[in-house]
Amino acid sequence: MSVNVGRPRENPWKGLTATYIDKQPVDGPVQVTSPGPKGDGSVGLAGDKVGDVEHHGGTDQAVYVYGSEDYGHFSGLLGREFGPGAFGENLTTTGYDVNEALIGERWAGPGGLVLQVTGARIPCATFRGWIAERGWLKTFTREARPGPYLRVVEPGHVEAGAEMEVAHRPDHGVTVAMFFRAAMGERDLVETVAVVPELPPGAADWLRSR
Repeated sequence: MSVNVGRPRENPWKGLTATYIDKQPVDGPVQVTSPGPKGDGSVGLAGDKVGDVEHHGGTDQAVYVYGSEDYGHFSGLLGREFGPGAFGENLTTTGYDVNEALIGERWAGPGGLVLQVTGARIPCATFRGWIAERGWLKTFTREARPGPYLRVVEPGHVEAGAEMEVAHRPDHGVTVAMFFRAAMGERDLVETVAVVPELPPGAADWLRSR
């Protein structure tokens, strides 16, 4: 539905110089490439960045996606409207349950673009402050509609109105929502998720440590 690129704002919630969570829809095609490892704030979409270079961005968090259907859910729950980019996502989608996407699943888009699901968005202090709802992190965790992170397998471009298709689904059955629930404290899911071979390097140990 929408391609969203961040603009810098002050970040009083983490004490950092800037946050790019304020994603705004842009017109026309946007180039998508792999940003390389974390450390310099790079992400997959041209013109976008992250402010917390230690915890966000890099190869395995190159693109963040959120579904319009999940916005509808939270709009009904909280009694306020959320438009494209409101949760800081790069791509706002419709017609597919992105939280039921499988870890390692590949999406093919225009211009040869191929993305691969790597995990789920984990809420942080910036997200809590940005949404400004009392108990927001607990609500977001309970509802388990985090939206996926993806890496860029093949570069390409994307624009509003473009269609993407699921090009490959692994057979392990571990979804983005399951990854999120394991990361947020459901211990019985940790080993189920941690053994998935398509996890990013270090993700299994990170899940177990939480």
